[in-house]
Amino acid sequence: MLGVYLSGTGNTKHCVEMLTDLLDAAAKTVPLEAPGAAEQIKSNDTVIFGYPVQFSNAPFMVRDFIKKNDTLWKKKKILCVATMGAFSGDGAGCTARLFKRYGALILGGVHIKMPDAVCDSKLLKKGIEQNREIIRQADKKIEHTAEQIRQGTYPQEGLSLLAHMAGLFGQRLWFYRKTAGYTDKLKISDDCIGCGLCVSLCPMKNIMIKDGKAAADSKCTMCYRCISRCPQKAITLLGDVVVEQCRYDRYVGAEGGR
Repeated sequence: MLGVYLSGTGNTKHCVEMLTDLLDAAAKTVPLEAPGAAEQIKSNDTVIFGYPVQFSNAPFMVRDFIKKNDTLWKKKKILCVATMGAFSGDGAGCTARLFKRYGALILGGVHIKMPDAVCDSKLLKKGIEQNREIIRQADKKIEHTAEQIRQGTYPQEGLSLLAHMAGLFGQRLWFYRKTAGYTDKLKISDDCIGCGLCVSLCPMKNIMIKDGKAAADSKCTMCYRCISRCPQKAITLLGDVVVEQCRYDRYVGAEGGR
């Protein structure tokens, strides 16, 4: 078994690591962008595959990875894990349908509500204690899910036709252009001090230092990793001002979640 995830602010990383450990304490987890991730997937029969939902869709980076590695998935057993701030509809189904196209066996789908990660919008913002409670409830769901799976029952969240319609008409039809590909909308203000942290964090290698300042290219995957960690709050995407830097480690009081 292998856990694979794309995680911007640490939410999905936590969920995949916890579920994988509960199911197989000897199993490893790896970020989607890690060198050798494809090789590790190749050598494991079962994959727990996690990502944050964006406008009721999987991030383009996730879909792009699946397509580029199309030969990896034949007969692979996959559990799709989708994390979200509020609503996803068929968040797990978005990749499940793609995996099936390449011959994978979909074991199930799991939807896990986690603290909102969009740092430059007031929408869905909650206090620290509220977010800690969301994480507590998420952990309970992960524990329950692991117990279900140990008993031979895989959750099927986001995989039904009804869920597909909910995701499609709930958000995806109206916001598809935001997730149709990578985006060139990342904005870096004059507050940038050129520290280079965003360069090292970006899973797409989309940011570089030019003339002592960070500059973005056109392949942002909207993970919000750089926005959530910029010490100057100089980076925005959907909004124009960083309202709150949202990170899993902030709510649990530990460092290191990405």
